[in-house]
Amino acid sequence: MLFLSLIWGSSFILMKKGLESYSFTQVAAFRLFFSFLFMLPLSIKNYRIITRENIDSLLVVGLVGFAIPAFLFTKAQTQINSSLAGMLNSLTPLFTLIIGLIFYKSKVKGMNVLGIIIGLIGALGLIWNRDIKILEGINLYAVFIVIATICYGINVNVLKYKLSNLTPVEITSVSFLFVGPIGGIYLLFTDFSGVTQTDHYILNLIYIAILALFSSVIAIIIFNALIRYTTAIFAASVTYIIPLFAILWGLFDGEQITLFQLMWMIVILIGVYLVNKK
Repeated sequence: MLFLSLIWGSSFILMKKGLESYSFTQVAAFRLFFSFLFMLPLSIKNYRIITRENIDSLLVVGLVGFAIPAFLFTKAQTQINSSLAGMLNSLTPLFTLIIGLIFYKSKVKGMNVLGIIIGLIGALGLIWNRDIKILEGINLYAVFIVIATICYGINVNVLKYKLSNLTPVEITSVSFLFVGPIGGIYLLFTDFSGVTQTDHYILNLIYIAILALFSSVIAIIIFNALIRYTTAIFAASVTYIIPLFAILWGLFDGEQITLFQLMWMIVILIGVYLVNKK
């Protein structure tokens, strides 16, 4: 879990570097396509695991668990810093529990419900911008990350309850087989004329490739293994630690963290701790 937290905690700063030269759609598309290329040998090997019974679940994992959040996170980071993105990502266990409770009849106690409420209050505190008028106070770019964490909550439950018979490598390789070509097709028709006018665009492309290899391929295999061999909530709890690494990378890159952001982050962590409390 600690190793996975380090990898995913570093993903926000890698996205930020990619966005210095590429649009948010280009960064997400390259991430999809590079991940597909890295996993292609295993995808070809494992494609036979696709059946009528699991193809819809594998599509959900590819689209909802990876492709859609990839675009949502890069879009959000065009306007918010990587530290805040990492903080908001801590909502994943909350939505994992909510979706499991509603759709998979997961057991829940009053303490867990209290944790959900506290965590959502903390998230709203992070999203809310106190310096401008009430009607203009919602940072819609932060909302993109909240939507992404809902996608992750759906993904975790599908992995746990629908695909537990498959290995983490099988799930990951076949999921990328579905969504990776989408990124490649998009890149064929996108405009790179502005990219070549930016500094270090080759280096920033390498950052995106590193993002795809570590934060997508390797991290998702580890994450799927956590889900298979532990519980859905325990696996999602990796997002408790991710903000710490995201903040450290953000500070290293010159980002500013306010006391209010830290305060709301503590509220979120209290909430997710209560959600995970037996």
